[in-house]
Amino acid sequence: MAESLMDIKRRIASTKKTGQITSAMQMVSGAKLSQIEKNSIAYSVYTDKIREIVTHLAASQLIGMARKKKGVKATETVNMTEQEAMKHTITLSNLLVERPIKKTGYLVITSDRGLVGAYNSSILKAMVEMISTNHESANDYAIMAVGGTGADFFKARHMNMTYEYRGVSDVPSFNEVREIVKTAVAMYDSGVFDELYVCYNHHINSLASGFRAEKMLPVTDLDVSEVADQDLDYITEPSVEDALDAILPQYAESLIYGAILDSKTAEHAASMTAMKSATDNANDLIGDLSIKYNRARQSQITTEITEIVGGAAALE
Repeated sequence: MAESLMDIKRRIASTKKTGQITSAMQMVSGAKLSQIEKNSIAYSVYTDKIREIVTHLAASQLIGMARKKKGVKATETVNMTEQEAMKHTITLSNLLVERPIKKTGYLVITSDRGLVGAYNSSILKAMVEMISTNHESANDYAIMAVGGTGADFFKARHMNMTYEYRGVSDVPSFNEVREIVKTAVAMYDSGVFDELYVCYNHHINSLASGFRAEKMLPVTDLDVSEVADQDLDYITEPSVEDALDAILPQYAESLIYGAILDSKTAEHAASMTAMKSATDNANDLIGDLSIKYNRARQSQITTEITEIVGGAAALE
């Protein structure tokens, strides 16, 4: 019985240490989550602004070309039929060109470490289902893996992985991930793939996230009809075409970087939730072991008392 009590005490002490570690990790993840949420909110302002500028420039170029072609006065508005007919004129960069899809690229964002609950498994499971459903051959897709967990997963299954990046910091800056976004845009521009989806876990709140696959390239989410009726008067130097050629890559890069920030936010939230669950489980286990220890100790004391009373009775 004494040995059993000693074992229980060791388990209680070990579980307490584990609980202290997971509690500390929970607080660290919470601090990182708070910091990256602030960065994400601040960066969303930039993303919205650059999207507005690109949309307005594209619409300005489209309207200007239509007016020049049709001889429309500056005060008149181009109708939607003319806009659709002139749509090809805003394909000033390959980032806007929708070409025949021969190969699809997937930029898959996972974590470099574990202890994040189901964060990685949900992404990888969704990716396997997506690829098996949409592609018959490995030649039909290319994977860009950001994060060691995803890279190791795809390598182990001999899936077509063309790029991997490890070691993204907990609160990444744009300069840090510039290599990733530059490589993605360069691969698309050189024809390694004809469209690019960024696949990651989208941060909903501290307790929930959801898998998301967003089409990032070519840039197709610019709704120029939103600003077609506005009186746009942009002064650009040297030209609108040159301005769009300079800004469009930055816009594409901002979309990818925004997805990485969103993914990292979801990772920290998942880590915080997982560590909280681990801490709660450790506390529950300590409570159960303490009850077990007290019962065993009580039984031992009762046995010792019985033996003492029995010995005293025998002496009488």
